[in-house]
Amino acid sequence: MAKADQVRESSAVYRSGREIECWLTDMDGVLVHENQPVPGAAELIQRWVDTSKRFLVLTNNSIFTPRDLAARLRASGLEIPEENIWTSALATAQFLKNQVMGSGSGNRAYTIGEAGLTTALHEAGFILTDQDPDFVVLGETRTYSFEAITMAIRLILAGARFIATNPDATGPSKDGPMPATGAIAALITKATGREPYIVGKPNPMMFRSAMNQIDAHSETTAMIGDRMDTDIIAGMEAGLHTVLVLTGITQREDIGSYPFRPNQILNSVADLKNQI
Repeated sequence: MAKADQVRESSAVYRSGREIECWLTDMDGVLVHENQPVPGAAELIQRWVDTSKRFLVLTNNSIFTPRDLAARLRASGLEIPEENIWTSALATAQFLKNQVMGSGSGNRAYTIGEAGLTTALHEAGFILTDQDPDFVVLGETRTYSFEAITMAIRLILAGARFIATNPDATGPSKDGPMPATGAIAALITKATGREPYIVGKPNPMMFRSAMNQIDAHSETTAMIGDRMDTDIIAGMEAGLHTVLVLTGITQREDIGSYPFRPNQILNSVADLKNQI
């Protein structure tokens, strides 16, 4: 193990002498793995509650509403209130609401996605329609429709702005990987010549919108993730203290291939409990 990594693993969670007050954490690979809680995850969440830490669980998955995700996490053994869950769908809806506010832009959107996205946009005041929309918003769905993709292509060519919730090219299923938002976005880009604005990780916009939700400041906020290429780079670019855990995608031998480093490298979230 590199000496620098030893320092990061043993250091407490402080930045410039200031204690971390707010926490952002990825979900899959950090708190849960294959629908089972990661050892120490429940205790860490309880520690945040006991010490009145503000926290949000972040996910690029735009299929589910926070209520749906809270129920799924509860079934996995983790009690996380829906108000402590922040999805790429919510971040996208917040981004578009801010774009429209006071700009003279319309609030009509054509969406490809499921309840997580459509509910978030509806609650943000958008009209969901295929009639002269101002935006085409692409999210995740288990059943991408050729007709819906064709409609999106035509609407973008007619002038609608192209937005995607996240860049993930594939998602998991019981039968193996399946196409996800990033793959469908690439298809639409090829047909239209238009690149989407992508709100979810690794765009730091996702983290900034999450911090706004809990009134957090980057100087006293940390991000926990299992992926160097999304969680850690986005946390770093958002100015957060970054914590990589080795219970998900990125393994210790992978870290050296990246030109940046997290502030801490830990085996799992169980190692964080005594630092808070």
